[in-house]
Amino acid sequence: MRLQQCEFINVPDAENLIVAGGRRPDSDFFKNLARGRKIFAVDKGIEICKGCNILPEILIGDFDSAEIAAVNWAIENKIPIEKHPVEKDFTDTQLALELLGKNISAIVTGIFGGRLDHLFSNVFTCANYEKIFLADEREIIFYVKGGEFVEVQFFEIPMAISLLPITETCEGVTTENLHWEISNATLKQNLPNAVSNRVENSKIKISVERGTLAIYFCFSDSISA
Repeated sequence: MRLQQCEFINVPDAENLIVAGGRRPDSDFFKNLARGRKIFAVDKGIEICKGCNILPEILIGDFDSAEIAAVNWAIENKIPIEKHPVEKDFTDTQLALELLGKNISAIVTGIFGGRLDHLFSNVFTCANYEKIFLADEREIIFYVKGGEFVEVQFFEIPMAISLLPITETCEGVTTENLHWEISNATLKQNLPNAVSNRVENSKIKISVERGTLAIYFCFSDSISA
């Protein structure tokens, strides 16, 4: 699967694109992501769809933050709308993921920036799905699960790479072509110390024997909303 900054060599392409209401991705980045994928807009995520004149398959949310003009644009273009009450048990992004199902392959954009609690919820929620990538032009998060390995070819070397355990422990973690290499290591969720590493080659490999590991790439110092 290919993104603007890198290609995941042994990973099939993601068929779906979820546009959430966090930091808005760059328009050109979004247009490239949208090409050939089914698009699902989540609440405020409809605004970039409107700005790029890209029609999503559906608009989902409680619309507590989306601009009225963007919601009206969706209505005028006969985009199906699934409206939920503001007072509910799940976030809008969680509702969109549940609509697609556990075995989906998807990129989620508009997910970074803003409040820590929202990002925390999204990072852990997305780990429960088959193949999810969180991405914009500044940051990428993806998951490597027990028994898997991933090979990444970079077109742009990230400023930093961090390995963040989603499960209580991640065992048998091995890396190739990082500045500080890890070999058959156990990483702990309550002591996430494998952060702010550096990529030493245009191609890296990461494998995990047990557990779920989030891999984070940072391509820009400027990561505020």
